[in-house]
Amino acid sequence: MRFGLIGTGFWADVAHAAGLVAHADVELVGIWGRDPAKAEALAARHGAAAFAEVDDLFAAVDAVAFSVPPDVQAELAPRAAAAGCALLLEKPLALDVAAAERVVAAADVAGVATAVFFTGRFAPTTAAWVAEVEGGDWDGGSVRLLANIYDDGNPFGASPWRRERGALWDIGPHALAPLLPALGPVEHVTGVRGPGDTVHLALRHAGGSASTITLSLTAPAAASSAETLLWGRDGVARMPDADELEAAYAAAIDAVRTGGHRCDARFGLDVVRVLAAAEAALGG
Repeated sequence: MRFGLIGTGFWADVAHAAGLVAHADVELVGIWGRDPAKAEALAARHGAAAFAEVDDLFAAVDAVAFSVPPDVQAELAPRAAAAGCALLLEKPLALDVAAAERVVAAADVAGVATAVFFTGRFAPTTAAWVAEVEGGDWDGGSVRLLANIYDDGNPFGASPWRRERGALWDIGPHALAPLLPALGPVEHVTGVRGPGDTVHLALRHAGGSASTITLSLTAPAAASSAETLLWGRDGVARMPDADELEAAYAAAIDAVRTGGHRCDARFGLDVVRVLAAAEAALGG
């Protein structure tokens, strides 16, 4: 499958471009970015061509991987779908529900496969855990994701959209990705803000269970931690730790190649709806 890559930043390099080049059944044909010089440099590093016009890239490939801010992704993904390209998308799918709906609608009209790269849903260890707990008899769950991307040398700290939208939109999707299949759709969400961009959410799920989520990208270094757990009559199930980026990205590519993965654009839309409801509950 011939892939194009949209984006030239750190994640485009180490996750997307590296993952596409490593996959035996994929050819990285070309790269487009908003900064042509960065596109040229990244393309040269990975043996691909730099495209000056994004629509020319769409015309030259079978699928497109996105590694750009969510609002840029939501603008370009429908154009890629209309050109017949399958879509390997980043989370969050968009920064508002209407934009996410447009991506889903465009993919549906074009009949192209989609996958949204929720890392933990594709990494083999955590994907197996989600499959094991999905639909179980759980009374509730909790997710805690605490980090600080503004430490010296962190490649994500300079990202304008992360600075503007904070932990809710950046790592909130990672929190929701395992909770939704395990506990069901979210019917109601409320929350309060803490220091920095910290948010605390409480969610009621359709089956009667409830969950809590704590997120921060401005937490003290000593508090940096991550935990996802479910609890019910059979006890507590904790999601295992996994550092499997290469394998996760390969699985995401395969999802685009074959279609039918649960983490498609429609699931991405479900996540955006919860994030938008949480933002409204938090007061914008």
